[in-house]
Amino acid sequence: MSLEIGQKAPDFKSVDQDGNEITLSQFKGKKVVLYFYPKDMTPGCTAQACDLRDNYEKLLAEGYVVLGVSTDSAERHQKFIAKHELPFPLIADTEHVVHNLYGTWQLKKTFGKEYMGTVRTTFVIDEEGNLTDIIKKVKTKEHTNQIIN
Repeated sequence: MSLEIGQKAPDFKSVDQDGNEITLSQFKGKKVVLYFYPKDMTPGCTAQACDLRDNYEKLLAEGYVVLGVSTDSAERHQKFIAKHELPFPLIADTEHVVHNLYGTWQLKKTFGKEYMGTVRTTFVIDEEGNLTDIIKKVKTKEHTNQIIN
């Protein structure tokens, strides 16, 4: 599925790091940064999460809610959050349901080897649930600037 700016963001139901149900529709009326990343505790994903953490107050001031999504388990998310003091929830999409809705679970190729994996992508969603930006070329250490500017 290929999403485009201006479309409604697909609603989803999943769980966060604490096993709490989380849906996109529960954030209606707020702007949402929904960022998909490959794996907790890896260098690029840690840099991205820490950039969002370090600029979290700025994002809140702009009216954003931040939600991270990966295929890691809730338990691994808890460790990642604790280690890096992340102030936002991480969605444990172990069955790739949210990934498939947003088209971020794709065939990838590294060193000639093909495998299914997460394509690092951020979706910026407005208060009415419409996609206002889709960031495919994520700069992990400058991601907040990509979102706000």
